[in-house]
Amino acid sequence: MRRESCCGLFSLPAVTAFMISMLFNLIMYIRFQIWQAALASLNPNPTDSCPLYLSFAAVAALPSRVSRHNSPSSAHFLTRLVRTCLPTGNNRCIVMVCERSDVFASACAIARAFPLFTRRSASSRRTEKKHVTVEFVTVGQDNGPLEVSTLECLASAADGVRLAARIVDTPCSEMNTDDFLEEIKAVGNELSITPTIIRGEELKQKGFGGIYGVGKAAQHPPALAVLSHTPSGATQTIAWVGKGIVYDTGGLSIKGKTTMPGMKRDCGGAAAILGAFKAAVKQGFKDNLHAVFCLAENSVGPTATRPDDIHTLYSGKTVEINNTDAEGRLVLSDGVVYANKDLSADIILDMATLTGAQGISTGKYHAAVMTNSEQWEAACVRAGRSSGDLAHPLVYCPELHFSEFTSAVADMKNSVADRENAQSSCAGLFIGSHLGFDWPGIWVHVDIASPVHAGERATGFGVAMLLSLFGQASEDPLLNSVSPLGAATAKTAPEDQMERDCKRRRLV
Repeated sequence: MRRESCCGLFSLPAVTAFMISMLFNLIMYIRFQIWQAALASLNPNPTDSCPLYLSFAAVAALPSRVSRHNSPSSAHFLTRLVRTCLPTGNNRCIVMVCERSDVFASACAIARAFPLFTRRSASSRRTEKKHVTVEFVTVGQDNGPLEVSTLECLASAADGVRLAARIVDTPCSEMNTDDFLEEIKAVGNELSITPTIIRGEELKQKGFGGIYGVGKAAQHPPALAVLSHTPSGATQTIAWVGKGIVYDTGGLSIKGKTTMPGMKRDCGGAAAILGAFKAAVKQGFKDNLHAVFCLAENSVGPTATRPDDIHTLYSGKTVEINNTDAEGRLVLSDGVVYANKDLSADIILDMATLTGAQGISTGKYHAAVMTNSEQWEAACVRAGRSSGDLAHPLVYCPELHFSEFTSAVADMKNSVADRENAQSSCAGLFIGSHLGFDWPGIWVHVDIASPVHAGERATGFGVAMLLSLFGQASEDPLLNSVSPLGAATAKTAPEDQMERDCKRRRLV
């Protein structure tokens, strides 16, 4: 009777379902306790992580505070954490918890952790592709789900970062001037833009003495290439000019065996501009935008430029060569003058891995910025903070520094007399001098020699910075919001932005 009574009260399926429910709740409780314990164990200084579930997952914390010269997104730390903490496997997931204002910088930082270029034999044998899914959970003000347009913008920016990094990581044997032109043509085809290309002897005939002189000794001829986006209704013309030295031996002023390795990265400025141009146009750019690529290989050969040679640059000014390893400023000078004379640009920004001294001036993480506009100097710093591509100003004082280039037989030399006198500033001034220090437009020079790589891997540095700096000209709401020149910034004092350093963010 007791047994029948029991069966009447609790059928076997009901008991089984009850036990399964209890077991599930117990498992979830244990998981919650483990999760709480993992969070409690984190003590970021500046970061910290804790493996979970037999290392199949990890939770990590970013710095709880950053200084005013760092990005509130802690972008550099985020890239490191993803590289070191992400479990192995072909299908992986990253959940990023951050404020909406840090979504753009965080997405670009995560993209840097997944480089495209490799020639490891194991990679060529792998049949299954690896997939990484990135999810964002926004907290704080405006913490709703991200719009589809925002996700599309993040994907475009991430693709641009990885494109730039792939080009910089690729050795010159596979990324000579011919190959770089193919990369430019591929982007042009995707955007329905036909590039303008001037190369080889045509450069000499048209007066591009800087680009031609640097690259004339190489097997693959130098080139100037331009991608132009000219939408109807544009109110101004912007030109981005990139240094694309696909390899820098130093020329006859040849580099040593310890300083030449890594010079495949000397095209980092042109690579960043290509990645940024592709993303900017895909997201809708309202103004005229020209990407100018100054491509050459600084090689050694019978026709190589010699110290004491004198070149006439596109500006018409003559330059006495006293250091063939100071070649980037020569090609960029031709590029910025072309942007002014032939493209009628109102705003010219050149980006380059220009000087080793940049790393001494502003370090490994901050690009060095020089400009003839105080407003744009501040804007570059703010764009660095909002994008994660940090920047810091160089001294702009041509009346004190340009005399370093004095020549007895030409308008100027190409390298300074005193290498202890603001080398990075002087290198930038050399480029600006060919526009003219009284040029009425906006000129910005960005030296990314050190930030272009982290260890032996390229970072794609510069793409996020350009997208943010010129975000006001974009049709994309996210790029508008991270622009230092947009309406969103006008509502918030720069001082308030600089003090946004007391936040806790977690990467799950």
